[in-house]
Amino acid sequence: MKSSGQSRVLQIVFVIGLSLCFTIQGLAQSKTKKSKGDPSNWKLGLALYTFSNMSFPQQLDYADSAGIKYVEGFTFAKAGIELKDSLLMNLSPSGVQQLKAKLNQKGFKMESIYITGGKTVDNWKRDFEFANRFGVKYVTAEPPKNMWNSVDSLAKAYGVKVALHNHWNGNSIYWHPDSVLAAIAGHSSFGACPDLGHYPKSGLNPLDAIKKLEGKIIGIHLKDIAEYNNTKIQDVPVGTGVIDFPAIFDELKRQDFRGNINIERDTKEKPNNLSSVKQTVNYYREILKL
Repeated sequence: MKSSGQSRVLQIVFVIGLSLCFTIQGLAQSKTKKSKGDPSNWKLGLALYTFSNMSFPQQLDYADSAGIKYVEGFTFAKAGIELKDSLLMNLSPSGVQQLKAKLNQKGFKMESIYITGGKTVDNWKRDFEFANRFGVKYVTAEPPKNMWNSVDSLAKAYGVKVALHNHWNGNSIYWHPDSVLAAIAGHSSFGACPDLGHYPKSGLNPLDAIKKLEGKIIGIHLKDIAEYNNTKIQDVPVGTGVIDFPAIFDELKRQDFRGNINIERDTKEKPNNLSSVKQTVNYYREILKL
């Protein structure tokens, strides 16, 4: 038989062990609770179209200066002097490797690229093949309705998602979130890339739009606009226009969004957009307390 002293020691060990189990479980639950809706799960990046009047290497230099490590390219950018300023979409596999090396040198992750596609399956296959060489997770695109099935099939074949991007009414079939949802229905590779600055041009509140697109959002273009219902007006630095970004961010937290948020400027400031990009990065981190 065990002595009473031994029994007491075993009881203490058991209690301590049980307490540790509850503590570990509590910490795990706390961590899970903290991670849900946590903006640190979002990937702040830059849509390189912000510097569309520059070559791809120059775009990377400016993104680096802004302290950003995620970028979204676009296929009609110039590749740079070393590659004879060829358009990205026309590069050979070795040309793509040269640009990937530049991305790696600066520690960038290019998880998406905007592709233009075209009117034929071959046009879209060319762009998907190009995107695949860069190893992106999704393509941002605006396929015409008659190409939905083909683009969906190509996306599955190449193992990427298609984030449907909106421009404004009269310029894009995706101007309203309902049209995006209609395209997504029956096309499992499709999702959404809401451009927050384009919705107000069509009189839509971007907050209402992202609520409709809940669960479908792959990436976001972070952009602000000076007023509603004006398709000709240009965008303004984020936080200085009509969009309620604190409400937008709260909604994304509620949705437990975990994707890419890419800053984008269509306006071309003088001498360039670097200052407003830095301003947006600071605004984003300040509002979200990052």
